Amino acid sequence: MSKRILIVDDAAFMRMMIKDILTKNGFEVVGEAADGMQAVEKYNELKPDLVTMDITMPEMDGIAALKEIKASHPSAIVIMCSAMGQQAMVIDAIQAGAKDFIVKPFQADRVIEAIQKALS
Repeated sequence: MSKRILIVDDAAFMRMMIKDILTKNGFEVVGEAADGMQAVEKYNELKPDLVTMDITMPEMDGIAALKEIKASHPSAIVIMCSAMGQQAMVIDAIQAGAKDFIVKPFQADRVIEAIQKALS
């Protein structure tokens, strides 16, 4: 059975890019969210196997959303996505429970490698 993934990014273009990479590699994208608030709601509703989460978003950032999801679902698997130069945020994310992080712009093989590693 293909793994179910929730994509969270405030940029529709980025969500589309990740979705494209994932579906081509046999993953099922079960939902998308444009901010941290939506991410928490969609996680509770969809219970995906994995979440790709942007760090910088309006309403609630990715780290706050990660903490909220982890608080109610300790086994949640979340991979953070960040632009270059956000190392401090990446460290915060890992400390908050993220499994891995992917740097934008995305490289398809790195995305798939991170997801497979996180799910294994």
